Amino acid sequence: AINVVVRGSVDRAATTMANREGALVGMGAKTESAEQKGVVPAINVVVHPLVLLSTVDHYNRVAKDTRKRVVGVLLGTRSRSTVDVTNSFAVPFEEDLKNPAIWYLDHNYLETMYRMYKKVNGREQIVGFYSSGPKIKENDIKIDELVRGYCPGLPVFVIIDVRPENEAIPTTAYVSVEEVLNDGEERKEIQRTFKHVSSVIGAYEAEEVGVEHLLRDVNDPTVSTLASRIKHKMTALSSLRDRLADTKHYLEAVLAGHLPVNNQIVYNLQIIFNLLPNLDLDDLVKSMLVKTNDMHLAIYCAALVRCIIALHDLVNNKIAHKRSDDLANPGHPNPTKPDAPTEDADASTSKPDAAPDPKAPDAPSSDPSADKK
Repeated sequence: AINVVVRGSVDRAATTMANREGALVGMGAKTESAEQKGVVPAINVVVHPLVLLSTVDHYNRVAKDTRKRVVGVLLGTRSRSTVDVTNSFAVPFEEDLKNPAIWYLDHNYLETMYRMYKKVNGREQIVGFYSSGPKIKENDIKIDELVRGYCPGLPVFVIIDVRPENEAIPTTAYVSVEEVLNDGEERKEIQRTFKHVSSVIGAYEAEEVGVEHLLRDVNDPTVSTLASRIKHKMTALSSLRDRLADTKHYLEAVLAGHLPVNNQIVYNLQIIFNLLPNLDLDDLVKSMLVKTNDMHLAIYCAALVRCIIALHDLVNNKIAHKRSDDLANPGHPNPTKPDAPTEDADASTSKPDAAPDPKAPDAPSSDPSADKK
């Protein structure tokens, strides 16, 4: 009887544990499936120069010096996880700035233009749409839903920044994914949102030749290589400062509770902090000071040499001009000024008439009778 009771209790305990494990496994499966709905696919968007030029031309024709933005369709090809955006065309688009729910996109124009482009190049298909941004708007998710009807795969959304003061990469790519929102204990809602994907600027060999030909009138040949390198470094540092400011704003928003914590972002930040050097080491501080002093010494010596060369060129320039003036006006070393009176002339004008010299030959007389005698 005791064995039966013990066996029964063990069986009940085993059954309870099995049920608990099954419940945990089920909960894990539900969590995993929910996370898979918001997983960002590994997509690399390659934007070609023709798309950038077309977008800038579209913006200058339609929305320059206004608060409006332009929207167009992207054409290209797909190969595994890479989307090559090789062409684009503009689409008539209007939206109310005060009421974002009111917007208009011409479907008939989109379909007509796509049929015409299809006749020219049958390989190109609709891969997404672009906007001049520079930020994501509320209507973009609705435009994405519209473009999904014409795109065979997952459409990409590329924001092309047409502002001339922007010196960073002008493209930012997104794809729309489904996310599950928990409004309560039982109520769940699925909505689409944009997730960031990588984007680069790429070109074929023919496009590179065309871009170099266009940049001949843009690049200044008088700018030295050193100046251009310094400008590129300043641009990179400015971009780094903007990224650090965005990271700071994000962490402050997370700390205040306005944004949820993204584990991937926190993990990347932790990797960055781990790669930073330890500046408290005496050897590192000493090596940094020695390197800085060496660079400052080189800069100081270069400044001295530059000053001496400038003075030397100035002296040579003055000597050359003086020689050229002497050769051009012989006997008049300084023709720009009037001849100064000499000391002999001053003396002759100031002294009275002197007595004639008896040894000097007689001067011819003006009396004709004296000449006859």
